[in-house]
Amino acid sequence: MSRRDRAAGLLAAPVARYVVRRLPRWRGVLVLNYHRVGDLSASQWDRDLWSATGEALDAQLAVLAREAEVIGPDDVAAAQRERRAGRRVLLTFDDGYRDNYEIAYPLLRRHGVTATFFPVSGYLDDPCVPWWDEVSWMVRNASARELPPSEWMPEALALGDDGARDAAIKRLLTRYKQLESPATERFLEALADATGSGRCPAELASEQWMTWEMAREMRDGGMAFGGHTVTHPVLSKVTAERRAEEVGGCARRHREELGAPMRWFAYPVGSREIVTAPVKRSVGDAGVELAFSFYGGWGGFAGWDPLDVPRVHVGPSYSVELLRAALAFPRAFGRW
Repeated sequence: MSRRDRAAGLLAAPVARYVVRRLPRWRGVLVLNYHRVGDLSASQWDRDLWSATGEALDAQLAVLAREAEVIGPDDVAAAQRERRAGRRVLLTFDDGYRDNYEIAYPLLRRHGVTATFFPVSGYLDDPCVPWWDEVSWMVRNASARELPPSEWMPEALALGDDGARDAAIKRLLTRYKQLESPATERFLEALADATGSGRCPAELASEQWMTWEMAREMRDGGMAFGGHTVTHPVLSKVTAERRAEEVGGCARRHREELGAPMRWFAYPVGSREIVTAPVKRSVGDAGVELAFSFYGGWGGFAGWDPLDVPRVHVGPSYSVELLRAALAFPRAFGRW
């Protein structure tokens, strides 16, 4: 157990909770970021993108409905201008996985809270297996027991058991994110050969994503939607022209399918080195009012940057105790 988790556990004691509930509110917004929801135990996809089981999400939403002010992106600008203290939380879901519609949306409705969804427009238009899931699929289905050193990875990667394959997937995804865009397809082809698995069959993506019809139903049910590019590239690794196409194309499909401009945006991958000035400029030029990064932290109103709003990653180990600690002390617990 980490030091952060131990501290959160101490704050969960009855006396501590009594004291915490009487602490002053804070000025800012805590943004929680989810990806997939459901059972990851047998998944062949990237397991790091499973945020919670349905039961865990249900428990988290119950706490938020009772102990926080869950807001939508339309409320953020007003809160920032007013600088009113509170315990404001914004919930976000990236990529547009179908389990967001099938599992998360009914739970959000049951608890009477809203969330903002950032689907990749191209995945809704033409479902495919995204690069992070394809890397995972190739490694988990590898016939090879080891990946030898190559131009892509200087050292061999063991594939002997499930733990070794998990570690290899993390290393390979980190390497993919470092590549300039023209090299990424060659990387995937080389990995298909080295693993012996071949490329992931496209038909496996047929029910992986929500549809635009589902998105419209969710919008009509009180959910908000923003953009997440057309094909989910690492925006700092593509040309300025490609970046404009990815952001602009996503904005166009958002407007066509949801009948509104793309006012909110989540950066794919979203690490500090990716949210560069040119990337932020391309998003701002598209009319985006709030853009969300993905490297941890909370959005305090001091030093507020509407095109780099930090988010807290919610993973399978994100407990109700940790959530309550973040609501009390977002500066200390609103981290990655």
